[in-house]
Amino acid sequence: MGDLFGPDPEKAPLAEKLRPKSLADVLGQAHLTGAQGAIGRMVASGRLSSLILWGPPGTGKTSIARLLADAVGMRFVGISAVFTGVAELKTLFAEARMAPTRTLLFVDEIHRFNRAQQDGFLGVVEDGVVTLVGATTENPSFALNAAILSRAQVLVVRRLDAEALEALLARVEAAEAAPLPLTAQGREALIASADGDGRFLLGQVETLLAANLAEPLGPTELAALLHRRMPVYDASGDGHYGLISALHKSLGGSDPDAALYWLERMLVAGEEPLYLARRMVRFASEDIGLADPQALLVAMAAVQAYQLLGSPEGELALVQACLHLATAPKSNAAYAAEKAAKKLATATGSLSPPAHILNAPTKLMKQLGHGAGYEYDHDAPDGFSAADYWPEGVGAQSLYNPSPRGHEARLAERMAEWARRRTARRGKD
Repeated sequence: MGDLFGPDPEKAPLAEKLRPKSLADVLGQAHLTGAQGAIGRMVASGRLSSLILWGPPGTGKTSIARLLADAVGMRFVGISAVFTGVAELKTLFAEARMAPTRTLLFVDEIHRFNRAQQDGFLGVVEDGVVTLVGATTENPSFALNAAILSRAQVLVVRRLDAEALEALLARVEAAEAAPLPLTAQGREALIASADGDGRFLLGQVETLLAANLAEPLGPTELAALLHRRMPVYDASGDGHYGLISALHKSLGGSDPDAALYWLERMLVAGEEPLYLARRMVRFASEDIGLADPQALLVAMAAVQAYQLLGSPEGELALVQACLHLATAPKSNAAYAAEKAAKKLATATGSLSPPAHILNAPTKLMKQLGHGAGYEYDHDAPDGFSAADYWPEGVGAQSLYNPSPRGHEARLAERMAEWARRRTARRGKD
C-alpha cells in the first residue's frame, strides 16, 4: 500500500506505473535528453540551470523534471501554479534555504501565476536558493514575464510521434505480459487517436483493458469503445494564433487544400465560425483586393450565409469562400495604397482641395473662385478630363500601383493611359 503522500501502486494509473525511471527512458525527447541535447549536456556537467519546459500535454515534462533532480542529486519539490499561493511559496523558499542539498523546484502550469507572483521567483533563482523548472503548454513569450525568461532557458518539448507512442504501447504490453487486444489497423487507430499525447494514450489503453475483450478490435470497433480526444487548442492563446496564421498564409500562398485543412482544424477544435469568416473578409481586401473584385463579395456572402444557417449547414459557405480566396489572383496593392495614403494624409495636414473642385452653393463662394474651371468628366472625350485633383503644394502622387494579375492587370493598362494623358495636359497648361 502506498503512503499518505504518494499513489497506491495497486491503484495507480498506467501513466504513473510506467513513469520513466531515467532520462534515457523518456520517449520522444532525445533532442533534449540525448548526449548532445541541452538536458543531456547539463547532466553530464552536473550543472543545472533554471529551465522552462514548453510543450503540449502528455509529453513528459513532469517526468523530465523529476529525473533531472535525481540525475544531478538535487532535492525535488513539485507544485502546481493552480493550487499554490504566495504564502505557500514563501514557506517553500524558507525550507529550501535550510535544506542540506540544493532544491529543484518544479512548477507545473507556471503560466497560471500572474506577473507579480512570477516576480516572486526572481530573488531565490538569482541567489541559487532554488533551481526553477517550470512547465507550460502556453507560449512563454506571452505567458511569462521578461525577467523570468532572462533567468531561465526555454526548452521545447515535442509532441510524441507515432514511433514514440508505439514504444509506449510496447511498454504497456511488457508490464501486462500480454499483447493488447487490437488488430494492426486498430493499433494504428489507437495511436492516431492520442494526437501526440502519451498520457491520453495510456488512459485509452486502460479503458481497453478494462473491457476484457475476447477478440482483437479494429478501427471501427475501437472508435465505438473509446472516446475521441479533442484537439489541443486554446481559442484565445498560442494555438489559436498559430492556426489562424497557418490559414492566412495558406490562402496567401494559393494552396486551397492546405487552406481548407487549417479552416477545418479550427472548426473541429471549436473556433467561432464567424471569427474565421471575419478573417476571410479581411483577407479578401488585404491580399486579393481588385485583382479579383468578387473576392470581397464572396467573403461577405459567406458571413451572411452563416448568420442565416448557423452550424453545421452554414459552414459550407465558409468552405466555399476559403476555396475562392485561395484560388483567386493575389494582390496587396490596395493594402499598400492605404498605408501610403494614410502616411501622406498625416504629413500634409489640413491642405484645402484645389478651388476648381470645391462646391460653390453661395454667391460668396463663387466670388472666391470655388468651382471655377471645373470640368465634368462625363462631358469629356472618353469620359476623362485629365484634370488635376491634388491640393496645391502636393502635386500628383502614385499611391495605388495595381499588380499585373487578374482584374488589376486591366486596371494597370487603363491607369497608364490616364497617366499619359495627364502628363500631356500638364505640358500644355
